[in-house]
Amino acid sequence: MSVIEIKNLTKSYGKARGINNINFSVEQGEIFGFIGPNGAGKSTTIRTLLGLIYPSEGSATIFGKSCVEHPEVRKEVGYLPSEVFYYDNMRVMDLLKYSASFYKKDCTGRIQELARVMDLDLKKKIEDLSFGNKKKVGIVQGLLHEPKLIILDEPTSGLDPLMQQKFFELIAEENRKGATVFFSSHILSEVQKMCSRVAFIKDGKIIKLEKMSTLQENSYKKISIETKEIIPKEVFDIKGVSKLEIKGNNVTFIFKGNINLIIRKMADIYLRNISIEEPDLEEIFMHYYVKED
Repeated sequence: MSVIEIKNLTKSYGKARGINNINFSVEQGEIFGFIGPNGAGKSTTIRTLLGLIYPSEGSATIFGKSCVEHPEVRKEVGYLPSEVFYYDNMRVMDLLKYSASFYKKDCTGRIQELARVMDLDLKKKIEDLSFGNKKKVGIVQGLLHEPKLIILDEPTSGLDPLMQQKFFELIAEENRKGATVFFSSHILSEVQKMCSRVAFIKDGKIIKLEKMSTLQENSYKKISIETKEIIPKEVFDIKGVSKLEIKGNNVTFIFKGNINLIIRKMADIYLRNISIEEPDLEEIFMHYYVKED
């Protein structure tokens, strides 16, 4: 059984864009990436999953239960929103104990453990915390009840690089212990680091759903060459070549296909230098996000 199952999910806001007929599932124990630029429909999808908004059409289930008809399923979910807002005059520990009371279990030890990992002072008042430290409170709040499903919406905003790394290690550990993770972000490098599969959303529609290993397999290469003389653009009119850039004697492009074919083509060019490396997801997929004319 899939942990998350989304079927023909649509949320309309009149003329404003929502999400349109999206379909995907997230399997038990998976770290699933949900990628798209701001305004693509990521948060709308998450709010539907959490039962905060109702779909116009289609369905969303968590652990086989409807997100609309079975709100109790949220007790198994930990959620970290992109922005967190709290009562300023509460102390951090009081706030977290209040959150834990909804789960009817003693989470004190767990709160202290997470606070140590994230370097969070539990005695401070919320109003005295920086934006980054408020985000740490959100991380602890989302994980204190040891949820089976963790939903993250732009989770690293406000965290410094050291805390981001600690956060990734924390999520990886929760996943090793059995939690399923739904990781929404517009930062491709984060998803590339963490996820086993990824869905790309644009303008409220899923445009690509793929295994990370497939996206990163050797069929894609980033090739940079330096030539002795300027080469006409037509020379690189080859099947599989994309994102071609020629600046004087320097040429870069992405190649998808049999690497031997492009190497044989390069043999006809007088080269001063050549570099072949793995492209990142942004270089492979950014053309999906360029607005069509």
